[in-house]
Amino acid sequence: MSKLWYQQSASKWEEALPLGNGSLGAMVFGDVSDERLQVNEESMWYGGRVDRNNPDARKNLPKIRELIFQGEIKKAEKLIKLAMSGCPGSMHPYQTLGDIYLQFEDVDGYTDYHRELDLEKAVYRQSFMCKETRYEREIFISKPAGIMVMHFTAKGNGKLNFTAALSRERFFDGVKKAGTRGICLYGNLGKGGFDFSMMLMADSRDGKIEVIGEHLLVSDASDVTLYFCGDTSYHVPSSMLEPSISERIQKSVEKSLETLLSEHVEDYRSFYGRVDFSLGDLSGYDSIPTDRRIMDAMEKPADIGLSKLYFDYGRYLLISCSREGGLPATLQGIWNQDMLPPWDSKYTININAEMNYWPAESCNLSECHMPLFELIKKIVPNGRKTARLMYGCGGFMCHHNTDIHGDSATQDHWIPGSYWVMGAAWLCTHQWMHYQYTLDQDFLKESFPIMREAAQFFLDFLVEHDGYLVTCPSVSPENTFILPSGEMGANIYGVTMDNQILRDLFTQCIEAAEILGVDDELTEQIKAAREKLIPTKIGKHGAIMEWPEDYEEWELGHRHISHLYGLHPSGQITVDGTPELAAAARVTLERRLSAGGGHTGWSRAWITNHYARLWDGEKAYESIEKLFASSTYLNLFDKHPPFQIDGNFGITAAISEMLVQSSMERIHLLPALPAAWSTGHIKGIRVRNGGEADIYWKDGVLHKCTVRSDKGMVMDLKYGEVSVPFKWNPGEERSFVWDVEKGTFQ
Repeated sequence: MSKLWYQQSASKWEEALPLGNGSLGAMVFGDVSDERLQVNEESMWYGGRVDRNNPDARKNLPKIRELIFQGEIKKAEKLIKLAMSGCPGSMHPYQTLGDIYLQFEDVDGYTDYHRELDLEKAVYRQSFMCKETRYEREIFISKPAGIMVMHFTAKGNGKLNFTAALSRERFFDGVKKAGTRGICLYGNLGKGGFDFSMMLMADSRDGKIEVIGEHLLVSDASDVTLYFCGDTSYHVPSSMLEPSISERIQKSVEKSLETLLSEHVEDYRSFYGRVDFSLGDLSGYDSIPTDRRIMDAMEKPADIGLSKLYFDYGRYLLISCSREGGLPATLQGIWNQDMLPPWDSKYTININAEMNYWPAESCNLSECHMPLFELIKKIVPNGRKTARLMYGCGGFMCHHNTDIHGDSATQDHWIPGSYWVMGAAWLCTHQWMHYQYTLDQDFLKESFPIMREAAQFFLDFLVEHDGYLVTCPSVSPENTFILPSGEMGANIYGVTMDNQILRDLFTQCIEAAEILGVDDELTEQIKAAREKLIPTKIGKHGAIMEWPEDYEEWELGHRHISHLYGLHPSGQITVDGTPELAAAARVTLERRLSAGGGHTGWSRAWITNHYARLWDGEKAYESIEKLFASSTYLNLFDKHPPFQIDGNFGITAAISEMLVQSSMERIHLLPALPAAWSTGHIKGIRVRNGGEADIYWKDGVLHKCTVRSDKGMVMDLKYGEVSVPFKWNPGEERSFVWDVEKGTFQ
């Protein structure tokens, strides 16, 4: 069984264990006497929508461009900061919902403590002995019921005696009784913001339940169930908020605990159970507490079981924080304890939000991708206004952050990162990714106009320079270059990442138009613009050039590797298709790492994906080991530091990339299998062109594979140097055995 487990409670938030159903989240600390469950709800964003577009951007854009093309970078950046920053400079933050505090009596001197997070069922369990009584706690957050269920039992002569309270650090209106067995905390999220409410109710077969003041009291019980729900007026009208929460709880109370649990597990397993990753018998590793395994990995090579556990955990987290019909995963998924969290726990779209969804398609969680597409739709009308008012362009665009309202204006006043115009373009490549994996033409028809609007912005925004069409101003997130004069800057024109993203977006618009039978002037304009983008170049160090000129970089070990977007997540750079660029990409990584790069969890995850795309299993696995050694908290959360969830999802995606890579033309089996994973299988992994694969290997060599096709496909099956074309009819499954002696598929 895949699980995280510990022999003591969490001493801090980063050791607590996460639960979630997409919209409701909780971090469970597991304290025996003073338990804390820190809770979140997806729509707890402070304040309302604010139009932050800078009215002076458009008229100053020509001067900014003139200064940049003249090499007057400092002067340009001074004007950029004034004319292109948002007004005000920041969006509103995502906030914690609050806390549930439980104070238990008569549990001193406990022994045999155990807590675990069961990834197979999405259930938290805790147990301990005290005075010949076994106390057990089981907690889960149900998507079907829309609530969190906490079931406590005392098996022996001891009883459950505890008080429960709801709390929020600040900014709430009050706490009140909810009937005779519940309490409710309520408030609002500022002017123009949502109203919120959370409710806790108790039920017991044999104990006494009462409410005194703001506390819920349970006494002399052997079996107690607590029901918790929180929500905001983002989902339901304010007048219906508390009745809606109460109704969800009441419906759950009327069901048996067994029914609630089985419905929850069935729903969760319908996603989680699609993929099975095995690295052989790992029982010896699984018998060691998870925190000890991580601490051991800081001193010596990580056990291979951590790779499997981390992969399973990543899929668990995505299911738990991003469900269809809800909001996307933020920088922290759905788990945030702060009123003002790091980077506001927003959607940072110059890498982090995209990385959150890298595993969605390949790891058979396509539905979990849908909230991101709904967010893109929110951005469109705001992005149209930003495009028109700030840049005088058609189409729509977004800078490097957005929020629950789809804000598209510039975030912060930060020269190396804020004035980046590629956010919408990169997000739209995820629409194409979803189509490639699903072949869902209805989805493509709906997404196509959005993709083209993103492209339209750049047809208007790009300017001619030295025979190319370039973005200007342009920044390579979030790095700084050094001019030959010694002057440093971050904003320039036509950086490599911009060109690579646009090459993807333009190509995807062209291919989508062909699929949908659209042949018009806009498509021809996109084709023409694509041909005038600066190509990816190799610089004097043999590495991929990050900027249009071969500038030195101020921070060689920078955490962003933006100029390798073309290697991953794009497929513009490949080992066998563009070998010179692939070799230069390797040099780029070596230079970054030699100077201390990969020091944040998400950066290390991106590097792992890069090495997977270079078909270098040993380097990819080395990066995974380093993530465990320096960028992983004891609850397996990714350490930026502080916590950001993107590294969890990035490594999950990288593991899938190490085992199978696909394009619309081929399926590459075990392209980056490390020696440490000598024997294993992965079943249910998705491939492009609407396919699914089961892959088995032994002693480092492919043994067999089975490939299923949803709608029919013609694909090359590649392993090592061998590539063989095969055809699948719609719904067909074909199995292949690798003949080691003949070196081909049988």
